[in-house]
Amino acid sequence: MTDATLPANRRIKMGMVGGGPGAFIGEVHRMAARLDNQIELVCGAFSSSAEKSRQAGADLFLDPSRVYDDFYQMMEKEALLPEGERMDFVSIVTPNHLHFPPAEAALKAGFHVMSDKPATLNLDEAKKLKEIIGETGLLYGLTHTYLGYPMVKQARAMVKDGKLGEIRKILVEYPQGWLSQFEEGNEDNKQAGWRTDPSRSGIAGSMGDIGTHAHNLAEYISGSLMTDVCADINIYVDGRKLDDDGSVLFRMSNGASGTLTASQICAGEENSLKIKIYGERGGLEWHQMKPYELLHKPHGSAMITYTAGVDKTNLYAEAYAACRVPSGHPEGYLEAFANLYTGFAEAIRAYGGHYRGSDLIGIDEGVRGMAFIEAVVGNSASDVKWTKIED
Repeated sequence: MTDATLPANRRIKMGMVGGGPGAFIGEVHRMAARLDNQIELVCGAFSSSAEKSRQAGADLFLDPSRVYDDFYQMMEKEALLPEGERMDFVSIVTPNHLHFPPAEAALKAGFHVMSDKPATLNLDEAKKLKEIIGETGLLYGLTHTYLGYPMVKQARAMVKDGKLGEIRKILVEYPQGWLSQFEEGNEDNKQAGWRTDPSRSGIAGSMGDIGTHAHNLAEYISGSLMTDVCADINIYVDGRKLDDDGSVLFRMSNGASGTLTASQICAGEENSLKIKIYGERGGLEWHQMKPYELLHKPHGSAMITYTAGVDKTNLYAEAYAACRVPSGHPEGYLEAFANLYTGFAEAIRAYGGHYRGSDLIGIDEGVRGMAFIEAVVGNSASDVKWTKIED
């Protein structure tokens, strides 16, 4: 149902699946989508409860006729509307087990898809989704938020430009503390309930939830793919069904090696994602909780600090394009998220059947993320030292 090109004189129209009352990530997606004034929310199926979906629609001031009881009804009804009125794409912000079904329904109805990560509940679903995307030729985006930060793009550009020389070592970690106690039965913490439930989250806990962010960041900045893992994952909190901590040795396709840790029982930590990447001529270091800075450590020279901002003197074009305000006015998580949505909107405007934006994070990253999870969980449960990540 999606036309090859869209007029430049209107916003891209978005529908949403999930993100109803009590949901956390749905409103984050909505704020990110509207930040650059390129996207407007026009419809949704916001909950598995029709009543809660209607409540969410009313809170968002949507036309009641565009608030649906479920996503199947939404795809059917939206596809009948004329171009320019119907949604152009759907944003999926449900728990993991409900990522594939609405994505499949949307693609088969002719709509582009933007999904919260991970792409699917398991690797088989991810492979099937890739086939559907290939058959339809439609666009699919995955919100690996941290790739939207200007200094992450700066790091990637510097590595690509050879500033570090051949990459040899990658150290990436993501410690959190929010699950250091048993929170699964806490009515005020619904995130804990589904993220630790194998039927809704998948076969991994911390490795699936935040380990995939670390894996994705290592691949994105280095420009290489993770090929093999040696993993140790653990459950520290009594009564928990999925891992809440893990460490991984890994090898990259270019010959580099590294370590990855992902833990949600590091009491006192918030979202302390960090990456250090070293080549033959120096290193780079980036911290998510201070995202506007990138440290460059040239071998034999003083450390250089790059800062995000609209002064493009020292920034690569892709990093500069992701900045909005002058240096010294920090941008953060929502702006990084918004960069992903604005990039997706640009891809939709330029869509011609086979368009792929140069920095569009999509199903290939989604499949690799699920393959990473399966390799880590399988390796940790076996006596095999190294497990190859399925290509």
